[in-house]
Amino acid sequence: MSLYVKDNFFNAGTTEILNEAGEAVGSVDLKSAFGSSLDVYDDRGQKVCSGTFRFFSNKWEIADKDEYEIGVLRMRMSFLTKKYEYDANERGVYEILSPAFSKEYEVVDQSGRTVAGFRRISGWLQSGAYHLENNSGHLSDWELIAVVMGVHSIQKRVNKSASSAST
Repeated sequence: MSLYVKDNFFNAGTTEILNEAGEAVGSVDLKSAFGSSLDVYDDRGQKVCSGTFRFFSNKWEIADKDEYEIGVLRMRMSFLTKKYEYDANERGVYEILSPAFSKEYEVVDQSGRTVAGFRRISGWLQSGAYHLENNSGHLSDWELIAVVMGVHSIQKRVNKSASSAST
């Protein structure tokens, strides 16, 4: 399925998840401008998953509607590429890869097969907006929305700490 999701400028409030036709198929509640956590809701307004940083960590934890951890996203060190790892517990470990200056990411399973992809479609001074294509049989669209927003949150946190370290 092809979905579109975006961040809000102040990282707070609700934003819609849209399909290819521009119809709302769910929403993301960006809970607070002071913290980085979110809830993902389906088209009926039912919470399906959530994402948040672990306490004093750059690991993004994704939980199901009952707050049971279903996966953990973390940044991996690499040279000239953006690299993340999503550990979906018994469903496997997925790499999220992007060339250094690219806005496109691919999600690769343990056998090296691309199971999903997303790309940033917003401009430099705009809040983050992404287009997601999911072809995975093991990761739901909702879970991948939380992963995409987790990648975005990790990047914002890294950029913020880099800018504060240089001042």
